[in-house]
Amino acid sequence: MSSIAFIGLGHMGGPMAANLVKAGHAVRGFDLSAASLDLARENGVATVASIGEAVSGADLVITMLPAGTHVLSVWQDLVATVPSGTLLIDCSTIDMASARKAHALAEAHGCPALDAPVSGGTGGASAGTLTFMLGGDAGVFAGAKPVFEAMGRKIIHCGGASAGQAAKICNNMILGISMIAVGEAFVLGERLGLSHQALFDVASVSSGQCWSLTTYCPVPGPVPTSPANHDYEPGFAAALMLKDLKLSQAAAEDTGTVTPLGAGAAALYQRFADAGAGAKDFSAIITMLRDGPAAG
Repeated sequence: MSSIAFIGLGHMGGPMAANLVKAGHAVRGFDLSAASLDLARENGVATVASIGEAVSGADLVITMLPAGTHVLSVWQDLVATVPSGTLLIDCSTIDMASARKAHALAEAHGCPALDAPVSGGTGGASAGTLTFMLGGDAGVFAGAKPVFEAMGRKIIHCGGASAGQAAKICNNMILGISMIAVGEAFVLGERLGLSHQALFDVASVSSGQCWSLTTYCPVPGPVPTSPANHDYEPGFAAALMLKDLKLSQAAAEDTGTVTPLGAGAAALYQRFADAGAGAKDFSAIITMLRDGPAAG
């Protein structure tokens, strides 16, 4: 059993902290939201009033925060507070530059660190079936693996510092592009007189098969658990997909990489969010694609 400080108890962090408690770890949590603290407390997390209280005596610290600026601000406080040797883990999805700076902060203060963004959405966070993509020292990864296994199903070491963030950014660029492709195919199928089920039955066992189709189908019916059956209540909000696509484009620009489909997907999700749909699930972008040329 480890003593764990968990900073950031929102829609993802709260369930992740709860699963650590279920696995027998002692978890002290902090969040700026009173509602998040209340829910975490109901799930067995010992909630506290400050980051300092959360990290006191902790073997390791996990952060799950909205953006790189938040991570760096919190980690600057952490390295000034925790003893050297304390493991620092960031599960946020942030820009590459911030991820590298976080690792540098930890290294300068003698703290091992891992970047460990996740895939699987709020459903995976609650069920403990997340995929973790980790960047950092292989030995540190090996020692921390049991902690991740309490929160996820697949734990993948991707390489050195910030490699986890790199994998997450690339993966979600694929996801954003593929959801648009699946949505376009269903819209075209509708106008050609195909039923949703017929297209699904063909594409799901043919060369068009992909996760966006078989697990997260953007039309009601073929995949009963997909958000399309629940008015696109978000498992992964369109605003978060836009955030990740922007991260991919920033990384592409920094590395001189040409990603025309990634850029196109980012532009479409920006238009979708600007139309007020950012709180919908990202698969709801099919509703905009049905509008035709105005969406292009």
